[in-house]
Amino acid sequence: MSYLYNDNMKRQLLLSIISFLLCFISNAQVTFVVKKFPKDSANTDIYISGDFENWSGGQDKYRLQRLKNFYLITLPPQKGTINFKFTKGSWKTVETDQNNKAIENRHYLFNIPNDTVYVEIRNWYREETPKSTASKNVKVVYKDLYIPQLKRKRRIWVYLPLGYETSKEKYPVLYMQDGQNLFDNSTAFSGEWEVDEILNRLALENKIKLIVVGIDNGLNHRLDEYSPWKNYKYGGGEGEAYVKFIVETLKPKIDSSFRTKKKRQYTAIMGSSMGGLISYYGAFKYPNIFGKVGVFSPSFWFSDKVINFTQKHSKKAKIKAYFLMGTEEGKSAIEAFDKVIETMKKSGFKKQSFTKKMVVGGKHNEVFWKSEFEEAIYWLFK
Repeated sequence: MSYLYNDNMKRQLLLSIISFLLCFISNAQVTFVVKKFPKDSANTDIYISGDFENWSGGQDKYRLQRLKNFYLITLPPQKGTINFKFTKGSWKTVETDQNNKAIENRHYLFNIPNDTVYVEIRNWYREETPKSTASKNVKVVYKDLYIPQLKRKRRIWVYLPLGYETSKEKYPVLYMQDGQNLFDNSTAFSGEWEVDEILNRLALENKIKLIVVGIDNGLNHRLDEYSPWKNYKYGGGEGEAYVKFIVETLKPKIDSSFRTKKKRQYTAIMGSSMGGLISYYGAFKYPNIFGKVGVFSPSFWFSDKVINFTQKHSKKAKIKAYFLMGTEEGKSAIEAFDKVIETMKKSGFKKQSFTKKMVVGGKHNEVFWKSEFEEAIYWLFK
């Protein structure tokens, strides 16, 4: 890999950085300086995207400034640790290792005033013709299902348990958010959950058999659709319409097309991050439809209105709820997580109807959620 940087530029680079930083020193908390980057970055924009801006993939306000032979951006103070990556404007152009493989999230702890961090970007993701890793019993049943509540279209996946084609049995159903990340590595943002492989193994072990419906996220509309409440920075507010799509449009189609157990005690909803937030909302708003919910690393911090919602709906929500969080997901996320669960308990939600798991070292990513899926699904459906 060639980089647009050499030793002869060091002095000029240093002087330029110092000059720029002096303009911001009064309020700058951390400045990321990208000194080394792939050769094809010469005439393109670079963005920083992370949990502090809800993993958008690239917003204008987080575009790095280009100065001669380096890029930089200064972020204002944040609480605790942020997780992030660099992109060229979308997750289709996220940074990777030199072999075009996904890398772990970068981390930065805000504990040094006016800090400067030097960064090397080794490679950008290159679109290849990936091989599908989805099992034979996973199908895309709708390439562009119309969502009348939002006037958009969406891809829908369905996993059918082993033995479905040769039996007359009816099965429970799990509706999952971010469907592109569940079954197939070729469509996943940062590695798949391997839901199909896990459930195939559990079926062979005679433990659990169920149908899984994976709903792709709305890309640029993801934040809007995954929260019923608005956040002044990130959007939101379309979550109620999205959940109505699942309840009023998608579920009837699935129930009429496959051998499902239709009653609430056999119907679950699950998601992670913002998908965890909307799954929580859906289950507690419609307990007559969903009898189980899996809430992984939920973005409860997105809106304070989740507290009033929890107070209003906890007592009458007769559901089983599985809550998951990792210790490396950020102080604000963990505090919001704990606050919602405490509010649930105080508002009348039965303690025996939920479990809360905090995993030491757990991070906000697909690797973590995949590792916890089997335990969650077994607890919900056992």
